[in-house]
Order: sequence, then structure tokens, then C-alpha cells
Amino acid sequence: MTLREERSAPAPAPGAPVPASGRTTTAGAAPAPVQRSLLGTVLVLGAFVAIGPLTIDMYLPALPTITSELQTTEAAVQLTLTGTLVGLALGQLVLGPLSDALGRKGPLLAGTALHVVSSVLILFAPDITTLGVLRVLQGVGTSAGAVIALAVVRDSLSGRAAATMLSRLFLVIGAAPVLAPTIGGLVLGVTSWRGVFAVLAVYGVALLVLGSLALRETLPAERRQPLAVRATLRTFGALLRDRAYLGLVGVAGLTMASLFSYVSGASFVYQEQFGLDQQQFAFLFGAGAVWLIGATQLNPVFLRRFEPAQVLLGGNLAAVAAAVVLVVLATTGTGGIWGVALPLWAVLFAGGLALPNAPALALSRHGEAAGSAAALLGAVQFGVGALVSPLVGVLGNDATAMASVILGAALAASAVLLGVVRPWRLGPVDVEPGAGAH
Repeated sequence: MTLREERSAPAPAPGAPVPASGRTTTAGAAPAPVQRSLLGTVLVLGAFVAIGPLTIDMYLPALPTITSELQTTEAAVQLTLTGTLVGLALGQLVLGPLSDALGRKGPLLAGTALHVVSSVLILFAPDITTLGVLRVLQGVGTSAGAVIALAVVRDSLSGRAAATMLSRLFLVIGAAPVLAPTIGGLVLGVTSWRGVFAVLAVYGVALLVLGSLALRETLPAERRQPLAVRATLRTFGALLRDRAYLGLVGVAGLTMASLFSYVSGASFVYQEQFGLDQQQFAFLFGAGAVWLIGATQLNPVFLRRFEPAQVLLGGNLAAVAAAVVLVVLATTGTGGIWGVALPLWAVLFAGGLALPNAPALALSRHGEAAGSAAALLGAVQFGVGALVSPLVGVLGNDATAMASVILGAALAASAVLLGVVRPWRLGPVDVEPGAGAH
């Protein structure tokens, strides 16, 4: 089936945020009351997804302190970030199919509960090994929000409408990277780095209460997939045979890898190479996230005139250009800290154009298994990030190392996009909810 072919969606469950007829009124767009209902769901999900960036970013200002207190190396401390990304990747492969079989709400709350338990245990972690293991479990817990948020959006929307809604979701969760290092810096001003994880535990408890009271189920029983290993493997096999889907997943993963290369190296580059303190680092890191958020919110404007594939291609090529400038300035030392920060912000802006569109295009092809499709997408995103981001530490943890890894990831994303996805062949993607293209 092509992207332009449609089929009728199964009837929604009472209260589910889809039209009663199961069809959209315009190309991928739901009626206004449905959009308002879906927006409320996305706001709730945004709070859940935000725990991922908070878990990743809040402790970044403390990385040098953790290195000293636990008497370990910078590379070992950076591996605790890698462990979180590994947990995010593995958790999505499990929780995505579970959400296709059991519904969205139960797995989401279970994952959040695991995050709370892990955060509490980190308060007593005696060494770097224990901290690393518990960070993996934290990642598994946060993966629930990451994968289920995408599945919920895909339960109700597709194509251009899904890309627009994902842009709004990125606005909700985009505040987390902006605020997380600042919150972390404030917490570190009154307590130790362990206090950061106490705050994360409290936030997780609040999410459990919010999810129990405010989140509605968006996957009715008649649309759920059987929970069986063979069925799950067949679903993943079908996904892996879809060349365009697989390529889009690769582009999303490599784009995320460039961002996590920045996340893993920024603390050491800004604080140790350029001498910023924890609060100054938090401010500069947050300023970079503003550019990422701004691009995600311009994305719906671009989608009024261009297809998601066109915006994705433009964002990817812009990221390569900005990364080339970053490498040149970082290697030559031109411009000092601003010679690094300004092109980094350009890379983040370009990434903000790619992040909503690659997942929307990928998921529009497999609406019949949105949870599994989102799981594989998220696993690759965070898995590639986990593999690539430690390279910054291996290469020296300076601006040149960070810039080189970012450029490498951007170039690889371009190669996959042009050589595998071939975006000019995708065509329009405005299919109705529940439709799938193969």
C-alpha cells in the first residue's frame, strides 16, 4: 500500500480523541472539539515525556563534581549518561509492543513507577558502577513516556496533522531541556548532586497521580494487537522490511545522536575548557535549547507550504552546513566560546526541524502498529545516541571533539536520507487515523 492509499479506521472507543465517524474532515485534520481534546491529552503526555530530558539534563552541571566525589574518570561519568540512553532504547522495545497489546495508560504508569524507584535508590549509590546500573533502570522507566506519547498521537492523527501535533508536543517537552540544567544548578546550590535525583523522584510521583486522574485510554480493545512473542517479531519484521520507514528511523537516530553528542560534551567544554561555573553553564545550555524549541514551533508554519519530507531535507542539510562551521571555528579557536556556542545553536535549530518530521513520516506508514513502530523508532534514536555520544569523551572532551562527532552524525543522517529514504519519492502523507501504508 502506498502513502496515498487510505482505509477506514476502526471505530473509536467512547471518549477517545478521534472523530465519531473515524474520519478526518480535511487532509489529516480533526474537527475543532477533537483537536481540543487531543491537545489536552498531549499536554498530559508532555509532562510524562519531559521526565526524559529532565533525567538526562538535570545532573549535567554536576558531572565534574560527581567525577571528583566518586573518585572516577570523566569518561566513566559520561557512561552514566550513556546508560540512561541504553535504558531508554531497550525499554521502548518492550513497552511499545506492550502498549499495542494492553493499551497506552497501564504501561505508561508502570514505567513511571520504575523511574521513581530508581531515582530513590540513586540517593544511596556508593560508587560509579551502582550509579551507572541505576541510570539504566531510570532510562527504562522514562522510555514509557517517550514511546507512548508518539503512539497516542498516531492513534488519532497522521501525516501533516501528526507532524503539527508533534511540534506542539515538542513545545511542551522543549521547556525541559531549557529548565533542567538551571533547576539542576539551583538544586546544587543548596544540596549535593544526589538532591537532583530526589527532585526527579518527587516529579515522578506527581506524574503517577496526574496520569491516574487525567489520562484517558486512546487505544480501544478492538484495535489492540495480541501479546505474543511471534506476533511481536512478525510486526518488527514487517517494519524492518519497509525501506523508507527504516531509513527515516535511521535519520531520526542520527539526528538524535548529534544532539546527544552536544549534551554529553557541553558540560566539560563550557565548564572546563571555557571556565564557566555551574549556573553560567546552565544558562548557556538553556539558551541553546531555545533555538531547538523555536524550530519545532516554526515547523507547523513551514508545513502549510511544504511537505514534511521537504522540511526534513532542508533541516538536515542546514545541520550539515552549521556543523561544518562549528568544526572550523572550534578547531581554529576562532571566536572563543561564542565561536562554539553560535554554530551549535544553528545545529540545534536545524535539528528542531528534523525531530518532528522524521517520526511523523515514519509512523504514518504503520498506523496499525503504532506502539511497535514508535518503539523501534525510539530505540534506534536513543540507541544510536548511546553509541555515538561517548565518542566525545574518547576524542578528548573538548570543543573540537564535540564538533567532530556532531558533524559526523549530521553527514551520516544526510547519507541515509538521500541514499535510502529518497524523500522526493515519499509523496503526500495525509492519511487518516488508523490507516497504514506499506
